[in-house]
Amino acid sequence: MNINIKMAVLMVFSSVTLIAQDFQGVATYKTQRKLDIKMDSTQVGGMQDQIMAMLKKQFEKTYTLTFNKAHSIYKEEESLAPPSMGGSMVIISGMGGSGELYKNTKEQRYVRQSDLFGKLFLIEDKLKETDWKLHSDTKNIGTYTCYKATMEHGLDAFELDEADASGKTTTTVTAWYTPQIPVSNGPDEFQGLPGLILELSYDSQTILCSKVTLNSKSKSTIKAPTNGTSVTQSEFDAIRTKKMNEMESQYDHHDDENSFEIKIGG
Repeated sequence: MNINIKMAVLMVFSSVTLIAQDFQGVATYKTQRKLDIKMDSTQVGGMQDQIMAMLKKQFEKTYTLTFNKAHSIYKEEESLAPPSMGGSMVIISGMGGSGELYKNTKEQRYVRQSDLFGKLFLIEDKLKETDWKLHSDTKNIGTYTCYKATMEHGLDAFELDEADASGKTTTTVTAWYTPQIPVSNGPDEFQGLPGLILELSYDSQTILCSKVTLNSKSKSTIKAPTNGTSVTQSEFDAIRTKKMNEMESQYDHHDDENSFEIKIGG
């Protein structure tokens, strides 16, 4: 039996098992990021090790994806405070805070609640079209058999603004999904595969599922967030880019000897 037939059989039997029920699941994801950091040694002095440890903690986060057949909520389990070291100030270029993300895969839309410099926004827009290329590669993540998929993912306006001089406009995303959980969903904005995405990697970031709970007795209500100024994704990107440019300009003229800037590349 070839790989495609095996995959089809697996999907059929898994779908019968789960879709026959009014099921709900919770997947826990952990994020990691390889850091390419440029620091001015004249400013940071002997604090490199402390800064590296602080930034490693900042980028290692835990998220939960609560999902059913068509709806999901993706949110951080614990919000970490912005990095700081005593009286010193650390500016991390390229970071944008993302809050609770609601996705409706049936209607192909999403609502993301995001705090930008103390102001709450409600970003409502359509899910991006996906053009996944399915591969025959397999591996196990926990007890689940996962299949590989890749696609070229377009950078948004803010990411393009932060991109290097290479003119890069896309990044290659590698996903590992399992048809054993036949939900076309995954962490953050990613979805569109014939099974739940359990691992994602792109640029310097990896998102790995550490736990999946299906059909727990205690079920959560999955609803879109409602608080915040309503904007489209393009409107939010423009506001964020403007605010970041204003912030960088402000600190370019800052005379505080205790402040310094860290450029994070990926």
